[in-house]
Amino acid sequence: QVQLVESGGGLVQPGGSLRLSCANSNSGSIFRIIAMGWYRQAPGKLRELVAIIRSGGSKDYLDSVKGRFTISRENAKNTVTLQMNSLKPEDTAVYLCYADGRSTWYKRDFWGQGTQVTVSA
Repeated sequence: QVQLVESGGGLVQPGGSLRLSCANSNSGSIFRIIAMGWYRQAPGKLRELVAIIRSGGSKDYLDSVKGRFTISRENAKNTVTLQMNSLKPEDTAVYLCYADGRSTWYKRDFWGQGTQVTVSA
């Protein structure tokens, strides 16, 4: 079973920083995680991919967060972290951890429960 447990998030002033972490417990699952990342969804808007890191180490970022957000992983702890700096009010959203799971025959997306990030003065 693959379970994603998020931590971090909260309220921060514009220009501030927050750190989100996502721990992946993949005990007994047939799926191998080939990528992990973060999506976000603001009220009335579509869910968008913020950052992703693949098993080979390549990373991609949403254009609006490039230079401000950094995604990293700690393989020993099966954890992915999103460091968010220079936060803006438009970064306010629910942030969801995501994992791309593959088995021999199947592909499955896994999601965390979401954590609220609010950027406001």
